[in-house]
Amino acid sequence: MPGQEPTPGPGTRTGPPPTVPSPAQPASAPGASSAPGAVSAPGGPGGPRTAPRRTGPPRITLRSDLRASLYDGLVALAITAVVFVVIYLRIRAKTSSTLTVMPFMADAGAFWLYFVSQAFGWSALLWAWGTVVLGLLMSGPRPRWLPLTGPRLERLHRTTSLNTIALIAAHALFFAAELIRHDSDSWYGRTWTAFVETFVPGGYDSGTGAVAIPVGQAALYLAIPLGLLFYVRHRVGPKTWRVLHRCILVIYVLSVWHTLLYGTNVWYDGWFRTTVWLLQLPIAALFLIRMLSPARRSERLAAARAAGSRTVWALRLTVRITAVAVLGVLLAVLITGRDGGRAEPPADTTSSHTDHD
Repeated sequence: MPGQEPTPGPGTRTGPPPTVPSPAQPASAPGASSAPGAVSAPGGPGGPRTAPRRTGPPRITLRSDLRASLYDGLVALAITAVVFVVIYLRIRAKTSSTLTVMPFMADAGAFWLYFVSQAFGWSALLWAWGTVVLGLLMSGPRPRWLPLTGPRLERLHRTTSLNTIALIAAHALFFAAELIRHDSDSWYGRTWTAFVETFVPGGYDSGTGAVAIPVGQAALYLAIPLGLLFYVRHRVGPKTWRVLHRCILVIYVLSVWHTLLYGTNVWYDGWFRTTVWLLQLPIAALFLIRMLSPARRSERLAAARAAGSRTVWALRLTVRITAVAVLGVLLAVLITGRDGGRAEPPADTTSSHTDHD
């Protein structure tokens, strides 16, 4: 009949011969993949159509980076422990400059939480330094001698960034714990006071901390959203994310400023404070190189001129001039030795300090 397929007669082959598995090649199990790059759904031939398997590198998520940051975090904790031991022993030996600022802390056992906070602060600054260096190496011309490939360098940059946030938070939490421990108020009263003085801008109004604590708070409150913004960059857009991600350098500047203002280890002039300034030279140099020869051609100075955008060209030129000026200031500080530190007090500080009960 019209529209009906002819019925095959006996012995007529209507399709390809059936496949018989050989002994060396067993038949595929139901639901197994029948072709590279395809995933078969269970149900055999009558099941749904196969879906293409995801190709390329796996998607980067916060969970995967948290797992990858475990080793980096353990190294950070080990270094923090070493720094704590050094600080503690120097307090016990009465060779730390902290005692010239706060002589009542000579009882190392009574203020160990404060020294833990100091140790986390130093490791946080070290990890922030490494994160910024890695970021500048990624966004500028990468040296040929660098053993890390691009993907490994980027992943290390992300894991150190996550651990930097954790170290800064630990630094603040142990500082708050120290305030709680030495407050004589009720537990909820001293907890609230410690929270305000540690985490609320303007809540700590004693001496240098009135400026240094808000600077450190700004570094913490900027580090959390800007560090995690990478994982939702597809929602804010790559261009917006790149603009905001550059503010990471601001976080680092605030961290160094907080350290130089409030770190009693670098309170006075000396080799330790000079070393902190010295460590900023590689960052300033890498930042200048990144400005002069960025990895993206669209960010080069000539690209803005070719596009006819005078505002963008002037802004990029200003940033480059600023980078040269910062490098010059750092060199001047190291050459002259004028790093903003206080003059070392005399050995006998009885007349300039009072005991703390």
